[in-house]
Amino acid sequence: MRRSSTFARQVLLVRVGRRDGAPGTDLVTPDHRYADRQRLRYGRLDAENEAVRPISPVLVPAVPVDESPAMSIPLLPGERTAARRAKFALVNACTLSSLMLGMLAIFLAMQGEVRIAAVCLIACVAFDGLDGALARKLGVASPFGAQMDSLADMCSFGLAAPVVVYASLAGSVPPAAAAVACALVAACAAIRLARFNVSPKDGRFFCGVPTTMAAAVLALTVAIGVPVSGLVMVAGVALLAFAMVSSFPYAKLARLLKLPPWLWLAPVVGALVDIRLTFALVVVGYLVSGPLLWLHQRRAA
Repeated sequence: MRRSSTFARQVLLVRVGRRDGAPGTDLVTPDHRYADRQRLRYGRLDAENEAVRPISPVLVPAVPVDESPAMSIPLLPGERTAARRAKFALVNACTLSSLMLGMLAIFLAMQGEVRIAAVCLIACVAFDGLDGALARKLGVASPFGAQMDSLADMCSFGLAAPVVVYASLAGSVPPAAAAVACALVAACAAIRLARFNVSPKDGRFFCGVPTTMAAAVLALTVAIGVPVSGLVMVAGVALLAFAMVSSFPYAKLARLLKLPPWLWLAPVVGALVDIRLTFALVVVGYLVSGPLLWLHQRRAA
């Protein structure tokens, strides 16, 4: 009853306000004291009272719409002449050859042809170096070619190389140990390639052992049959994997070629005497050179 009388009183006030014609107002809103009293007593306002309350419009946030037209990025920047397209196709054919040889190495390793699979990996390394050199010499280097090279490297050096190593370790070490070491190679190769794509380039040193060189070391180790025990081989594979993602500086091939001739003569003579021992010493020396260069740079700074 009291709620009905309150609403009747408010309606009466509205009608009186309209009859008096108060300037600047067409509607007299109900006194907020009654509304507050109803909210405290009943927990809510009546639907009729709520209908006469002013309602502010809802402001919908404006969402910016990108209406810029989509632009296609050309695979080959610059002139698109027939000669440049042929050069571009030749360079990418080398990249795809490295990819196909990596797949072939996996198939051969699955069939037990480990030595032949290792030779295929060595051919992958050769094609990987060839496509970059040809792209720079022929003037057809492009972002597309860089991404293609990175994907081919992941297949050939990040997947095929650990598969070949795992096949070569079968029967000499526990399968779990071989699987962990080879999985480390694949994971570190992916991290190394991704980091190389987004990091600034240094013309003098690599940041960590490059995946191409790591795969070459693994392939040559299997191909020539370095006489080490299975557990030593597993430890060496894991060490090489961590060296790929390390921050140690490793000299590039262009700097190695500038070494004194007698330093190159020693490995050649050693290979004629014992190629396996010489190869192992060269690999160990190169891996140790990274921490030594890092210490030298820290002291110089």
